[in-house]
Amino acid sequence: MNSSIAFPLLLTLLAGLATGIGSAIAFFAHRTNVRFLSFSLGLSAGVMIYVSFVELFAESQTLLTAQWGATAGVSATVACFFGGILLIGVIDRLVPSFENPHEARPVEEMRESKPRDPKLMRMGVMTALAIGIHNFPEGIATFTAAAENLTLGVAIAVAIAIHNIPEGIAVSIPIYYATGDRGKAFRLSLLSGLAEPVGALLAYLVLMPLMSPTLMGCILAAVAGIMVYISIDELLPAAREYGEAHIAIYGVVAGMALMALSLIMLA
Repeated sequence: MNSSIAFPLLLTLLAGLATGIGSAIAFFAHRTNVRFLSFSLGLSAGVMIYVSFVELFAESQTLLTAQWGATAGVSATVACFFGGILLIGVIDRLVPSFENPHEARPVEEMRESKPRDPKLMRMGVMTALAIGIHNFPEGIATFTAAAENLTLGVAIAVAIAIHNIPEGIAVSIPIYYATGDRGKAFRLSLLSGLAEPVGALLAYLVLMPLMSPTLMGCILAAVAGIMVYISIDELLPAAREYGEAHIAIYGVVAGMALMALSLIMLA
């Protein structure tokens, strides 16, 4: 496997394994730093939104208009963008979960759960399953973006890693209180994140052999739609759950500015 493929796969793996950071926070932090988490989730949303509209959507439009002409290319870009939104929206509707699996919960609240409660085990496992299914298209998104543009891939991987941290909390704490086993809780948390490199491997094995400018343009637009949906439906509501709405917005602006500056410097 050449380095141009190995590095995007590695990025996707590292982004998925960030659920383990959430587990560590849940087990060892005594208090939730709501301002930091609110800002971080907002930062992740800002990076995703900026990259989606300024880079991915624009690059998709360039590729598709070059292949199909102005009218058809723009129409295809828009259709693929909303197709990505539809895909992740359908997954959200169909995947069973006790609550929004991406909604960050304070460590203190989760520590109030009754120890060795068997209902919590089912909650934790189902949440891990839901997050794993949600993370699958995110892995495809990270890999394909990194394969096309390494700078964008790094930015997307970092943003997704940040948003995977509260997922690790959501999975590990219920399982820990159901079993009393920190190791098992940590392993299941990591397992839910491994759906992302699995998605990347699928993209490598199925999509890369068929890759063409048209297919890449369609994928980039769909990835943009997926990330905009994640930002609006998951990251921003989760950031506001901490009661730090202004901090979350500051994070969004900072994420956009950071991404803009990075792209300018690397241009």
